[in-house]
Amino acid sequence: MKPLKRKEYEAALEPMQVELVALSRWLQHTGQRLLVLFEGRDTAGKGGSIGAIADQLNPRQCHTVALPKPTERESTQWYFQRYVPHLPAAGEIALFDRSWYNRAGVEKVMGFATDAQVKAFLRQAPVFEKQLVEDGILLFKYWLCCDQEQQEERFQERLCDPLKRWKLSPVDVEARRRYDDYTRAREAMLKATHTAYAPWTLVDFNDQKRGRLTLIRDLLDRLPDTRVPPPDIDLPPLEGKPLRERYGMLRPLKPFRA
Repeated sequence: MKPLKRKEYEAALEPMQVELVALSRWLQHTGQRLLVLFEGRDTAGKGGSIGAIADQLNPRQCHTVALPKPTERESTQWYFQRYVPHLPAAGEIALFDRSWYNRAGVEKVMGFATDAQVKAFLRQAPVFEKQLVEDGILLFKYWLCCDQEQQEERFQERLCDPLKRWKLSPVDVEARRRYDDYTRAREAMLKATHTAYAPWTLVDFNDQKRGRLTLIRDLLDRLPDTRVPPPDIDLPPLEGKPLRERYGMLRPLKPFRA
């Protein structure tokens, strides 16, 4: 399948973003809570997908969660504890750029967690997620798939592009050697945590634009009818001519000139 061109991508994305705005209105109207987990290999496209969803939504309602490495104190807590404060409240959307599944992925592969800790996590994660779903949270779990050839191209792009260099870390460089290890870790994770109440959905992200559209379309299609009309707002004409901004104490900066 040919990669999508930007104009094709934007033309397909815009009506979906209109639906996402309607979804956010529905969540506020019903008090429902939406939680979406984005997992996948480095460079798969998690951040871009989250951006495509959140771009036109109210940032007070739609929250992106990308937690850093656990602190020394957090490392002594119940593993799921540091994620709980970031779960959505009524009417909110929480988009997790990686989640508690770090334990079954990067922590396992890179040796940051013991075998016993990983086994305990794989037993406990379905229980934890069942509690979330039974409490009414709408939970979606996406794994973004990326072949090694595409991953390598994106690593090289990050290395050469000063605007993307921050995305490349020593951990990424080490993880690059362990493509097969990540595959085995993912398969063990899916086997243990793919449940009827919190299933995984895999999306091909070798073409990131097409992958984003596929993911967003799937998310919207799996939700109930979210059509809630926007509130009526009366915007009468101004009584006179539009006024220019006036300044007294301070003046604005001079406009930028190329």
